[in-house]
Amino acid sequence: MNRRLLLYVLILSISLNLGVLAAVGYRALGSANAPGSDEAFAGLVSYLGLREEQQRHWREAEAAFLAQFEPRAAEIREGRDRLIRAIFADDPDPAAIESERARISELQDAQQRVVIEQLLRERELLDAEQRERLVKLLLEQRPGAGGFEQLHRD
Repeated sequence: MNRRLLLYVLILSISLNLGVLAAVGYRALGSANAPGSDEAFAGLVSYLGLREEQQRHWREAEAAFLAQFEPRAAEIREGRDRLIRAIFADDPDPAAIESERARISELQDAQQRVVIEQLLRERELLDAEQRERLVKLLLEQRPGAGGFEQLHRD
C-alpha cells in the first residue's frame, strides 16, 4: 500500500471516530448549544417526555458527563491537529505520526467508555417508551467523518 493511501485511511479513520463520538454525545445529551442549554434540554425533555424528577436526575448526570467529556474532546481535537500537521510536514516522521495516532486512539477509547457509561445512566432514568424514543433519535444520527468527507467529494 502506498504511503499516501495509508495517510488518507488514517485521517479518515480518525475523523470517523470523532464523528461518531460527537454525534452520540451531542444527541444523547441534546446539547445543541452551550452545555446545560435550557433550549436544547427543553427540546429533549419534550421529545422524550421526561417527568420533573427525571429532568432533575438527567441534568445532574449531564453535568457530570460534560465535565469528563469536554476536556477529553478538546484533547482529541488538539491531537488530531498535531497529527495532521505531522502528516503534512515537509519531512513526515512515521514514528511521530504513529505515536500521535496511538495517543488519539487511547483518548477516543476512553471517550467511548464515558459515552457508554452516560448512555447506561440515561437508560436507567427512562421508562421503556422513553428509551425507545432515545434509541430512535440516536439511530437516526448519521455517523461519519462529516467535513472530511465533504472535502473529498466532487
